[in-house]
Amino acid sequence: METEPHIPCVTIDDLVERYQVFLLDGYGVLIDAVQAMPGAQAFVERLRAAGKEILLLSNDASRLPSTSSERYRKLGVDLAPEQILTSGQLLADHFTAQGLRGKRCIVLGTADSKEYTRLAGGVVVPATDDRAEVIVIADDDDYPFLETINDAISVLLRRLSRGQATHLVMPNPDVVFPRGHDSFGICSGAIAAMFESAARLREPSGSIRVIPLGKPHPPMFEAAARRLSGRDKRAMVMIGDQLGTDILGANNFGIDSVLVLTGLGRAGEITRSPARPTYILPDLRGDRAT
Repeated sequence: METEPHIPCVTIDDLVERYQVFLLDGYGVLIDAVQAMPGAQAFVERLRAAGKEILLLSNDASRLPSTSSERYRKLGVDLAPEQILTSGQLLADHFTAQGLRGKRCIVLGTADSKEYTRLAGGVVVPATDDRAEVIVIADDDDYPFLETINDAISVLLRRLSRGQATHLVMPNPDVVFPRGHDSFGICSGAIAAMFESAARLREPSGSIRVIPLGKPHPPMFEAAARRLSGRDKRAMVMIGDQLGTDILGANNFGIDSVLVLTGLGRAGEITRSPARPTYILPDLRGDRAT
């Protein structure tokens, strides 16, 4: 059976038969904010038993791979740290390429977000530090939200008034994430939009932009390609729940993709999206297309 707009459904059997390398999204596919998604662990176990290669591509920049692995384990999904690639890990290459190593950095995020910044070569400073040349918008949690946002935006605007450049980067470009059934929370992409809007007070041209690193943008898939060096792209598939991140990123990377309907994405949205999945999968429990 096919679903509009003529994207075929696929079974898990089909996927296991056709692909060797599985790139998986986390939220909305394997877990939500409070629990594992139905069928997630059984799916991972089946891939492992079949000798498939698994790499989680997570836009989450709030947890180190070791922290994420432990959290997934507690929720009932078994993934080793080396099977997890996060957007926070992309900061290292970005800092090197942009000459940001040794720069003072305001970090909006968790303790792990700050550790990602330190590992990238940044020097973490308070959100009130006018000498900060970098603002890393990593996460929406683990800091006094309004107070910290106000302090960091104030630093940005004061520096713009003095003609001083501030590098703005967000590892996680997601705007929202699924917290549970039909419940959502904001992500750092929404916070980045606030910074860009505020920057237009000093630079109306809109030239002050936050640089994204995670899906669907190239740095995430370039890092995945390095991890999977030598693998045939025809043997790879990306399984995700968001058209604008997982599916678009896979399309741009040149691999097949599967839209899972357990997270943010809906089949009816495909006609309005520039991103078209190769297949649709209702959930990770199904063994037949319906």
